[in-house]
Amino acid sequence: MVINLYDSATGKQENIVPRRLGEISMYVCGPTVYDVPHLGHGRFALVFDILRRYMEFLGDRVRYVSNITDIDDKIITRAQQEGRSYAEVAREFEDVWWSAMDSLGVARPDDIPHATEYVSLMVDAIGEMVDKGYAYEISDGIYFSTDSISEYGLLAHQRLDKLRAGARVEENDEKRSQLDFALWKRAKVGEPSWPSPWGEGRPGWHTECVVMSLGILGEGFDIHGGGADLAFPHHENERAQSIALGKSFARHWVHNGWVTVGGEKMAKSLGNYTSLSDFLSRSDPRAYRLLVLRSHYRSPMEVTPRTVSDAEESITRLDLLMRRYRVTSDVATFPDPATTFITMEDALQMGASRDGLDEFCQHMDDDLDTPGALAGVFELARKANSAFDAGATEDAERLAVTVQVLCNALGFTFDATDGKEFDEETRKLVQERDAARAARDWQRADVLRDELMRRGWIVEDTPNGTMLRGR
Repeated sequence: MVINLYDSATGKQENIVPRRLGEISMYVCGPTVYDVPHLGHGRFALVFDILRRYMEFLGDRVRYVSNITDIDDKIITRAQQEGRSYAEVAREFEDVWWSAMDSLGVARPDDIPHATEYVSLMVDAIGEMVDKGYAYEISDGIYFSTDSISEYGLLAHQRLDKLRAGARVEENDEKRSQLDFALWKRAKVGEPSWPSPWGEGRPGWHTECVVMSLGILGEGFDIHGGGADLAFPHHENERAQSIALGKSFARHWVHNGWVTVGGEKMAKSLGNYTSLSDFLSRSDPRAYRLLVLRSHYRSPMEVTPRTVSDAEESITRLDLLMRRYRVTSDVATFPDPATTFITMEDALQMGASRDGLDEFCQHMDDDLDTPGALAGVFELARKANSAFDAGATEDAERLAVTVQVLCNALGFTFDATDGKEFDEETRKLVQERDAARAARDWQRADVLRDELMRRGWIVEDTPNGTMLRGR
């Protein structure tokens, strides 16, 4: 199978055919760790986590790289304001980042390069661009000449003259063009710095990712991803440098849409953001993954109390199905999505419905149509409950395991036991009670309910059968 994704460079959907059969190489721009992440950062992390999981589901091995920008003007400014070192600030907020990612169930990247680890390679790359005439020196550092790249502006889908006309006026009038960007910034007094042929300083942000991605994944890697706000100028500037260096860069560019507030992009600079830490402290972390899945990855997405509440209710329905399924089958042996990527072959071996899997893939292959795929999962859950109600246990279990494998492929975990383990005797009691209720033998059903309660369970009668919760 081949997934189709919208390529920001070509402006259309493209087949993602990897440079090496069975291996996908993907680089996604990670956070600048100077503050707590907000919901927009959580969205890009979830979008590419889901894409990674799905490509693994199709049977490809994904080499996933996502960086940490641990030196930046914003980090330095915060460190100076708080009387700390830049490294202390970066460490604190990187820890906050990974804590949030773990709560969201985002699998760790295979490689997590830090900008400060690659400074010497960045100096080498900048020197090569200077020698080739693509960069020039002025009083505060080294700048890239965007006029030197004939197709500059590809990811913005605008010509250079239009970009130049729309650029904000820069304070530095030494630059040859308003669009030229810093490759090397000379250090000011008291700032962290590294040695270079142009004096002590630090690399510009746009140089970090081009050096790290090529250094780890090599030329012509398959996918470069990130939020839509990075397409221009950040990713365009990366692409320009790769051309200057004579390197084949990303084969496909994939960008996710913004999280919006009242129709406006969520951003720290606008002060309209909700931090991930705040969200996760008061909501089921799985609710945010569900909201991301309900929105097509390229479309704007708004998060409101109503949509969060609705997502949590939907997740509860899946939990209840898994608790019901737990009565007849031991789901505890199912792979944990936090540590294991499931494949379609695995799913079939576990007894999942081939039709259900095929329908899921039809949606996901079509530019990662997660809303359509998710609707199919919930329809399978509805059919599973109906089959349980009708006593068609074999069909019900096949549908339930299909729901489970597809949710695993999307990164979901379940609260199948509510913190308490079912033993074999409990399973039998629940099955007997459901049979008694189906036969309208209310006296027997009450006796069995009392026995379950004596064993420490809260017993709930639902349209989907007897449900147990731990006390």
